[in-house]
Amino acid sequence: MFVYPQRALYQRVIPKNKVYGQTQPSRALRQKFVEQVQEMTWLYKLAPATVNLPADAHVKEIQVFSLACRTPDLKEEILRTLDRAIPSLLFFEVNFQGRVRFAAAYKRLSEADRSRRFVAAYYWTPWQQATAPRLPFPVAISMDILYQQMLHRHMQASGLQPRSGEALEATADRGSRIRSQQLLCQKLEMRLRNEEQFNRKVEINAELRAAYALMDELRQ
Repeated sequence: MFVYPQRALYQRVIPKNKVYGQTQPSRALRQKFVEQVQEMTWLYKLAPATVNLPADAHVKEIQVFSLACRTPDLKEEILRTLDRAIPSLLFFEVNFQGRVRFAAAYKRLSEADRSRRFVAAYYWTPWQQATAPRLPFPVAISMDILYQQMLHRHMQASGLQPRSGEALEATADRGSRIRSQQLLCQKLEMRLRNEEQFNRKVEINAELRAAYALMDELRQ
């Protein structure tokens, strides 16, 4: 998504077994890794030494991972597994047949276990040609501000516009609620299609309208 500093280039292949060792994924999830991901590369390491910004308590480093995929329909579980395996804040470049899209989730320290991070909803950009121009690297005064600017731009590119004066965590929470409403709307639409009783159709349709109204409200 961004033109990263050349000195931040890291470019190390990530063995799948190393990820498995950190997260102990199920057999089904391991199979998804095999079927969907050809290669994972640790592409950039954004750290005080590579971007000349001071670290702070919340953000010490940011990593950029590139995934060469065998399918355009990469399951989000794969990204979530990587986020859980690696403590750093992650941004993903998902590549398939000369096209690329970018993904990232808001990530913070877990309140229950300070050694772990809570991973919220993912923000996906549309597909674009891998050779398309990228955004300039954000200007920031610290690693924390850099992370906020990078994630805000991912949110905007995915269609979620931050509200005036809204903190990053609040925007991320709103994004998660929007995702929940999207899933609810999909379930209600399926129920509506399968329902045969007219009275029940009317009730489900009312629920669906209310769910869409709340989702529209959250997007504004």
